Amino acid sequence: MGEVSIKTDYITLGQFLKLAEVIDTGGMAKAFLAEVPIQINGELDNRRGRKLYPGDEVAIEGFGRYQVVRP
Repeated sequence: MGEVSIKTDYITLGQFLKLAEVIDTGGMAKAFLAEVPIQINGELDNRRGRKLYPGDEVAIEGFGRYQVVRP
């Protein structure tokens, strides 16, 4: 499982995808979320603005599993 480190209290799913290097730009998030199933803590979610907090697990079909961490 990969780790994505954030310095803030939370990060949105759209920002997370860019930080995890799953997409190249934030503008790609909407189209990516419409096409690729993503599970957050075991539940499907495709909201670009979904807030992710340290400890949350994100599974992206075809890309792997990630955990949000805070240094």
